[in-house]
Amino acid sequence: CFHAASCYFLPLCKALRLKAVDTTFKMVRLSSAIIAIFAIGSASAFAPVSQHAVRSTTVLQMTTTESKDPVKVGVIGCGRIGIVHLGAINKAPGVVPIVVSNPTVSKAEDAAKKFGVPKFTSDAMEVITDPDVDAVWICSPSQFHADQIKACAANGKHVFCEKPIATDLAETVEAINACNEAGVKLMIGLQRRFDPNFLRVRSAIEEKEVGDTIIIKTCSRDPSPPPYEYVKGGGGIFNDMAVHDLDMTRFLAGDDPIEILAVGSCHIDKSIEDLPGSEAFDTASCIVRYPNGVSAMVDVCRQSSYGYDQRAEVLGTSGMIATDNVYPNTAKIYKNDYTGNADMPFDFFLSRYFEAYVTETEAFCESLVNDSAVPCTGIDGLVALVMSLAADKSAAENRWVKFSEIIGEVYCSSPTECSLIANDAMFPEGFKPVGDIKDLDKVVVPDVDQKKEEASFGDKLKSMIWG
Repeated sequence: CFHAASCYFLPLCKALRLKAVDTTFKMVRLSSAIIAIFAIGSASAFAPVSQHAVRSTTVLQMTTTESKDPVKVGVIGCGRIGIVHLGAINKAPGVVPIVVSNPTVSKAEDAAKKFGVPKFTSDAMEVITDPDVDAVWICSPSQFHADQIKACAANGKHVFCEKPIATDLAETVEAINACNEAGVKLMIGLQRRFDPNFLRVRSAIEEKEVGDTIIIKTCSRDPSPPPYEYVKGGGGIFNDMAVHDLDMTRFLAGDDPIEILAVGSCHIDKSIEDLPGSEAFDTASCIVRYPNGVSAMVDVCRQSSYGYDQRAEVLGTSGMIATDNVYPNTAKIYKNDYTGNADMPFDFFLSRYFEAYVTETEAFCESLVNDSAVPCTGIDGLVALVMSLAADKSAAENRWVKFSEIIGEVYCSSPTECSLIANDAMFPEGFKPVGDIKDLDKVVVPDVDQKKEEASFGDKLKSMIWG
């Protein structure tokens, strides 16, 4: 902090009773501030009490009391995902939907009638600024997420947002910090973490049922490729498809990744070959290196002739655990020329992950009702984006890419004013401090749940000292 007049880490300086004394640089790189922290000492107001780790996701038992007022929520977006979340909200104890919005107001009206919601509107801001709303579910198109998250934070609303927070790394940090500074909860919808199949694999790893992890494998193959219009401008196969698998490898590894190697090609839809970067790929593979020699392999393809193929496998030192695809039923056919499932796996992501979408909604409801920590944080959404951007860079440059390279591109003048180094000529030429993916806990100010943990630790400490 001592190298900036307007410093991202100023709250830390205040916490350590230090002042920013040098006005040489107008902007400060996040990673340089991190280095300054280590130079001062290991204590950090931004670091959690324990080492940064992926929060576990569990099947939640909702607990509430009749004396509590219900948490009132609004839902932005009444498309397919919004309707799934709205249905789950409507059934969760202690939570009640009071307003929904959709640009096509007839969809909002239909949703309100179906679920007994008293108010509907075409304007998302009417949901966000409604004085009766405590929390907002953002189920709108991706390009609106960051602005709507910031608006929710400015209006003191807790936020559930479907991924991504934003497609731009700097804007993602800004949105997360807006919530953290406002003291509101932010949960990101990475629904595969709540799928019972993947949860069982995670449980086996945590309980050492297969020993220590050696290799993690995931695959995602869609039943059919999306239209050209969807792929164009979508950010590429790593951002709009492989990001779920990359996040799942981190969820299963229980640790932060180090570097990645990615390749892509086009086999299915030759019409996309004229698109830029990884938008021209319909098939891709990644290798991710994790600490302790653990590696993860991901393959994705936009077409699978046999239905929606979503599987995971973990090899350990004393065994292996793997998931199968999910089928509409368990019926099998036995004939002289075929023996196997009577039907193919689910061929639509909402069918495949319906239970997971409902469970993640219930998880956020649980967090709101009981004021407990959210299981999928803004940091989780940020790391997923970092991983997909690194994969894209690796495929473009045909080399291993360290995730610190991606983190090192962001710097901020304040928690909610961030830029990419390539986009701002004001940054001093040649100033290239290093970063690390584990420093993301210091890139953003503590979230509301971390602040409570720190306060609780302080209370315990006082009790130990003063009795």
